[in-house]
Amino acid sequence: MPANRLGFDDELPTEKQTRASLHDWAVEVLGPQGLSPAAHHNYLLEELNSLSKGDFDRLMILMPPGSAKSTYASILFPAWWFTQHANSTVIATSHSSVLAEHFSRRVRDMIKANDAVLGYTVDKAERAASRWRTTQGGEYVAAGIRGSVVGRRADLVIIDDPIKSAAEAESPTHRDFLWNWYRYDLTTRLKPKARIVLIMTRWHEADLGGRLLAIPDTDWRVLRLPALAEEGDPLGRRPGQPLWPEWEDEAALERKRQLIGERTWTALFQQSPRPAEGSLFRVACLTFLDQPPSSAGSKAVRAWDLAATADNGSNDPDWTAGVKLVRDRDGRFTVVDVIRLRGSPRQIEETIISTARLDGHGVPIGLPEDPGQAGKSQISYLTSRLAGYRVIASRESGSKFTRALPLASQVEAGNVAILRADWNLVLVDELRDFPYGRKDDQVDALVRAFTTLLGVADTVRQMTVPFFNR
Repeated sequence: MPANRLGFDDELPTEKQTRASLHDWAVEVLGPQGLSPAAHHNYLLEELNSLSKGDFDRLMILMPPGSAKSTYASILFPAWWFTQHANSTVIATSHSSVLAEHFSRRVRDMIKANDAVLGYTVDKAERAASRWRTTQGGEYVAAGIRGSVVGRRADLVIIDDPIKSAAEAESPTHRDFLWNWYRYDLTTRLKPKARIVLIMTRWHEADLGGRLLAIPDTDWRVLRLPALAEEGDPLGRRPGQPLWPEWEDEAALERKRQLIGERTWTALFQQSPRPAEGSLFRVACLTFLDQPPSSAGSKAVRAWDLAATADNGSNDPDWTAGVKLVRDRDGRFTVVDVIRLRGSPRQIEETIISTARLDGHGVPIGLPEDPGQAGKSQISYLTSRLAGYRVIASRESGSKFTRALPLASQVEAGNVAILRADWNLVLVDELRDFPYGRKDDQVDALVRAFTTLLGVADTVRQMTVPFFNR
């Protein structure tokens, strides 16, 4: 059979090979189940094999949920580890003793089922899931992070899934507890030349992995594999390509992304957590309405941010966004509708026109005017297609951050609301992440609607100090 990208042969190994090769051991065990390591599993196995040989002693495995990282690193690896380090002690920990003991039982059962291949088995006198020995003198200890490992010294420590939930990740108290547990309880249990494997999904920029990586000149070897590839992917994937397409393709991942929101997606699936708040919009100050504001005395604008490029088949094409903003007679702003699409210039043009018909002639349309003759020609053409509607074209000046400041002031003052709808989550995520988010099309459209609306309702002069300091 041909060798895979890491140089491994996919033929079933002999028992001698199995004991010498972690990859061959994985193939041996998974084969009867009709399974075989995917590309990212082979990469992980290679790194674990190097750790076992002593090439390095700290390995951090950062992969998304559902990537089978625990199967390979917490179950297959320790069973094989004892073939290389017969008299060693393994301490395996997790966020709870229940999960730690679950991994322990699976390792123990795997050893018993493959004793002939491994050349050892579990001591028959050992029955407790929290601690057992092998027939060659090895010892395995399972404990939750709040359990005690006092009195044990480890040659190998496996920390798998140290954070149970988003609530724990967001709690400074729990993060500090976990950090102190690692520094004072766990690392003091290490024998000389001991190895540590940390297996986790990132939750927070200051989680255990984040704090370890923040240490200058850290000696951790990091295996970071996001769900969708980025530039310089260690597996050689194209940007946007899924980690395990046979298990979960790009469409399935995109559905998850839309459901959980950009911040959670970036942390759990891309392994790049970001602060809960961006540096500008305080989304906690937004309010949500079940009914739109009264039309009496109110003014509305629909503003657009046009995609810089068409949907040309790239992994992450630009969006075109149209935001309808209403200012009621009390001066309060409400986002009542958002349209967001990817398409050709023709599709975008028809969407702007059909949306204008739905909004009615009384709703002005704000459009961006790019500099130069091409921008003027585009606006002239769209205006001709929107005959009978009031089109307000504006050129952008200054940075996006600066242009968004007046709107951010109104958000912080509690003066901006959002009508409840299925587009809320994506809009709020974009506001929260601005200006560091992956996309800002809705923010740009909303800022344009806000400035345009002020010009329609009052004068452009009212965008300045008197309005915001009232």
